[in-house]
Amino acid sequence: MKMAKKCSVFMLCAAVSLSLAACGPKESSSAKSSSKGSELVVWEDKEKSNGIKDAVAAFEKEHDVKVKVVEKPYAKQIEDLRMDGPAGTGPDVLTMPGDQIGTAVTEGLLKELHVKKDVQSLYTDASIQSQMVDQKLYGLPKAVETTVLFYNKDLITEKELPKTLEEWYDYSKKTADGSKFGFLALFDQIYYAESVMSGYGGYIFGKAKDGSYTPSDIGINNEGAVKGAALIQKFYKDGLFPAGIIGEQGINVLESLFTEGKAAAIISGPWNVEAFSNAGINYGITKLPKLENGKNMSSFIGVKSYNVSAFSKNAELAQELAVFLANEKNSKTRYEETKEVPAVKSLANDPAIMKSEAARAVTEQSRFSEPTPNIPEMNEIWTPADSALQTVATGKADPKQALDQAAETAKGQIKTKHSGK
Repeated sequence: MKMAKKCSVFMLCAAVSLSLAACGPKESSSAKSSSKGSELVVWEDKEKSNGIKDAVAAFEKEHDVKVKVVEKPYAKQIEDLRMDGPAGTGPDVLTMPGDQIGTAVTEGLLKELHVKKDVQSLYTDASIQSQMVDQKLYGLPKAVETTVLFYNKDLITEKELPKTLEEWYDYSKKTADGSKFGFLALFDQIYYAESVMSGYGGYIFGKAKDGSYTPSDIGINNEGAVKGAALIQKFYKDGLFPAGIIGEQGINVLESLFTEGKAAAIISGPWNVEAFSNAGINYGITKLPKLENGKNMSSFIGVKSYNVSAFSKNAELAQELAVFLANEKNSKTRYEETKEVPAVKSLANDPAIMKSEAARAVTEQSRFSEPTPNIPEMNEIWTPADSALQTVATGKADPKQALDQAAETAKGQIKTKHSGK
């Protein structure tokens, strides 16, 4: 979903002691006494505060402090922090998408967290990596999401599901008649197209030996990326995707076709589980299909996190709260209320979570996925890449020509806006 990309689903295995996970670093008695009577403000995501209600009450009692929870759309909290932080009306703890971390750190909006390695090790590698900038930690993961495949069980059964994207092409060719369709995806956006392009060797940024991104190495137009884009173009060229699925309104068309029973399968994310359920669709959810080369389609892992504002006057206590909210016990409770898949490794096979088809699909898809790059230079990729893919989808340019132009534009913008990196 495009929202998820700028905002911006869910890999998990290894056991950690519940008692260890339930506790953050212990405060000294002097730290506790100095925090007495303090008030912390937490910005939580819209309609998600019930997920931390019990944890907040427990923290208030243990620390003798008051915690005020305010709901705000998590993708826009950084925008508000830019204004409210300096004014003294911002939060102590906020929640945000992992791909915004690098920009927020560059702007001086987040406080570095100093937590022990045993706390960091609670989380999946990809989710904790999304919170790192220059090997420093700026948040703790609370939920993960990836794109997955939704299919209409009244149109296609689980046994009939094509195993590869190429097989979905063949299925769609037999099914699509202009009003009904087989498989649909928003492949005119890099957030979704990356699933195909990376499977053939494309990438956004190369990586250094230490795992950090190399923004001068852009791979959206290499041989593999072009091959993936050529496959994508076939779906549009052969009329298997409706014309209305391109552009800003594409997401509405895609979701409407699925909820109206006019599409057998679509790529979307767990954010649509409730909407599709409310629409009465008899749907199933599974990981994304494989490609003809045997590799599974990839996806970006979106990570929601708890972060401490650089403007907090109680930064140590705010860190304690972030650690507490994101621990194993409270992560499980939060899942039970919000159904957002936790990033805690030991919850991977928890029966309460794994009974959810959506959680299982996100967990499995996460094995083939990588975090959305969190460096500021990523801001220069989205628009040129999307524009290129739209020209590919509409047949106005061949994949190589379009992607070469996108890479050149992105490199120019990175050089201009990011100190010539």
